[in-house]
Amino acid sequence: MRVIKIILRAVGKLLSGIALAFLLALAVTSVSPIYRFRGPQPFHGEDIFNPYAALDTAQGWKRANFHTHTRVSGPWPMNECPRWPGYTDSVYRALGYDIVTFSNHNEITAHPYDSTLQVNVYEQGYSINKFHKLVFGSPKVIHWDPLLYLTTSQRQWNLDYLGRSSDFIQVNHPYRVLLNNRRHMERLSGYQIMELDTHVSTENEYWDWALSWGHYSFGLANDDLHFPDKHWKIAIRCNFLQTPSGRYEDLKNTLLTGCYYAMRVPDYGNGDWKEKIARNHELPYVKDIGVEGSTLYMKLSQKADSIRVNGQDHATLALAADTDCLSYTLKADDPFARFTAFFPDGAVIYSNPFARYDASAGPFPAPEPPQPVNWILTVLYNLLLLAVIAVLVSAIIKLFRK
Repeated sequence: MRVIKIILRAVGKLLSGIALAFLLALAVTSVSPIYRFRGPQPFHGEDIFNPYAALDTAQGWKRANFHTHTRVSGPWPMNECPRWPGYTDSVYRALGYDIVTFSNHNEITAHPYDSTLQVNVYEQGYSINKFHKLVFGSPKVIHWDPLLYLTTSQRQWNLDYLGRSSDFIQVNHPYRVLLNNRRHMERLSGYQIMELDTHVSTENEYWDWALSWGHYSFGLANDDLHFPDKHWKIAIRCNFLQTPSGRYEDLKNTLLTGCYYAMRVPDYGNGDWKEKIARNHELPYVKDIGVEGSTLYMKLSQKADSIRVNGQDHATLALAADTDCLSYTLKADDPFARFTAFFPDGAVIYSNPFARYDASAGPFPAPEPPQPVNWILTVLYNLLLLAVIAVLVSAIIKLFRK
């Protein structure tokens, strides 16, 4: 009986220690400024930003996936993916992709065969609620990340911190981020790209929430691939870019100026790889897109079931059925608009947003100014965290001194 009590006491002590250590890690990684987030500032102005101003209809599009996981050097659990970058790249090439970048978790992965195509990008984030980002152009991985994002300020501080050492940031899979809501999307800034259509919905309403608040971003849809041998995991999201090459400087310029569109692709063949490959080489595409005066237009290579224009607060501004083109005249009170085309077989095309702006104020989209910090709340909040940390450290010391 005494032995059982000793064992139970030891187990209880261990579990208490684990719980206290978890709370300590949570408190330590929760340090951040507290921001006074700016209110809504919808896009306005006499001019219309056209992300497709550089479109050359004779040049054609290059197909790309930017969110790709592969096997990396090191033991499990670092290797959540079974295949090396070279193999994954070869499968994508067979499916008609021109550009593949490797965005492993918290690791910059070398291009498997051509250093001139190296893109320094990684998926940053360890948090329980999966607030992950693709960080482009950073020379090294930034590992600091809150264990659990409970406030919008924590998210903003993370984006600001990552932005100091990178060229641009994509916010990943918003649908899958636990505790994510409209309030977060409306207030956050400091990123340039939103990841779209992450296996849940074609609506992308979270994108419109941010755009409606005045945070302009482009949109990419990616496989977030882990298993290239599973037909239902690969070539189901992609992007088509007008870029001279897959070299980083060309990609950077294209991704930050907007001449591309995103796409959901059905799992053609349902396991028949020959059919999947063939159908992926025959996708519908955007033939022309742009602005004439105040009128936005999109022309497709084949008829869609419907083409829709979304705008402020995710409102439907226009809808046309059984057509390969649609035009919409942007009204004076329309801050922005974007196209979505739905095809009979389930394919979907998403355009980047057209937005109102004042050309005399300079290029658009311009970097947003930093969110203002509430220094009084910042000091009080972090003093409270410091007190909590001191209590937890004291409790751990007392626990293991017994």
